[in-house]
Amino acid sequence: MKLNEVEVGSTVTVKKIEGDGAYKRRIMDMGITKGVELYIRKVAPLGDPVEITVRGYELSVRKNDAQCVEVE
Repeated sequence: MKLNEVEVGSTVTVKKIEGDGAYKRRIMDMGITKGVELYIRKVAPLGDPVEITVRGYELSVRKNDAQCVEVE
């Protein structure tokens, strides 16, 4: 399942990050790494961006970035 498909209020664990080196690195620099738990706080009305809680802080992630994060 991809991060952009998860329901609001769910807690998921990052399984894999897809993309090329620089793109993947940018996502990892935001604190989204393999094995970390993400809580889906809310989604904007048109689905972009997705607001998540990761490592104790709130983060807004664009829909394109959320599609590259595989979760379980």
